Amino acid sequence: MLKYVLKRIGLLLASLFIIMTMLFVLIRLLPNPITSVPGGFDKAMRDMREAWGYNKPIMVQYGIFLKKVFTAWDWGFCTSMGTFLQPVTAYLSSKLPATIYVNIFSVIISLPIGITFGIVAAVNKNKWPDHVIQVVIMFFISVPSFIYAFILQYFIGYRLGLCPLIFKGGDDYFTWAMFHSAIMPILSLSFGPIAQDMRLIRAELTDQLNSDYMLLARTKGLSKSQAIVRHALRNSMVPLMPTFLGNFIGILGGSMIIEQIFAVPGIGKTYVQSIAVRDYSVFMAISMFYVTIGLIAGIVTDLSYGFIDPRIRMGGSKTNEL
Repeated sequence: MLKYVLKRIGLLLASLFIIMTMLFVLIRLLPNPITSVPGGFDKAMRDMREAWGYNKPIMVQYGIFLKKVFTAWDWGFCTSMGTFLQPVTAYLSSKLPATIYVNIFSVIISLPIGITFGIVAAVNKNKWPDHVIQVVIMFFISVPSFIYAFILQYFIGYRLGLCPLIFKGGDDYFTWAMFHSAIMPILSLSFGPIAQDMRLIRAELTDQLNSDYMLLARTKGLSKSQAIVRHALRNSMVPLMPTFLGNFIGILGGSMIIEQIFAVPGIGKTYVQSIAVRDYSVFMAISMFYVTIGLIAGIVTDLSYGFIDPRIRMGGSKTNEL
């Protein structure tokens, strides 16, 4: 197991390095002229660009970039976003709480609802509750999340006036006003995961309910509900827990479209803006952030199988066939 973990971590680091190299080269090949800076800071901008080697060959620039990243965790400076010449890490740190705030509530809401209705659909297979839930699943999966956002904005925000149309800014996230303004983006992000969780739970639990050990459990005197809770539900959660864990890690990634629609000052909205205003250092840092989150979520999902079910041996050698 340890050998497999080390191998996966090595592949993760190699993937990060290759992707970072490709991104850096492609970004530096784009035009990035020095524009006039308000306030007479043109010389400061030129000096900063000189320190980062903007006037040198690309591979020299990349060497300077790697040295600054790995020795000082310095990803560059803002040119068009944030405060003038503000470090990218400081700027993005101020945007991360809003993304986490909205997305963590969407996970808290979607997980129990998806599991509950998935269980109801599996227990009532081919009955009317199952058919209704199947229709809901197909609808939520088929419709993109930004469509929900526009519908919620129009009916709940505009027509009924129950929630603010956009996310409330500020640093105090533990107030009712902040949560009230985040209800619509939270719901928009929740519909898709709810449908996904319902579909996964229904499929896995249905398979477990048709297993032979369930018949054995009933013959030993257990009621249907006892057999489901003690055996079927417990066994069906084993292959699903890694998926839930990977989704939970993925909340840091946020949603670029939802954050843009509801003006959530998070990582996703900042990513879109960095492309529009050509702030390449911010774009590079956020791109690597997304890549890292995706790779970590994948490796944690794979490794969690072995921890959740000890019978699974990740990367083990095959036994000799008789």
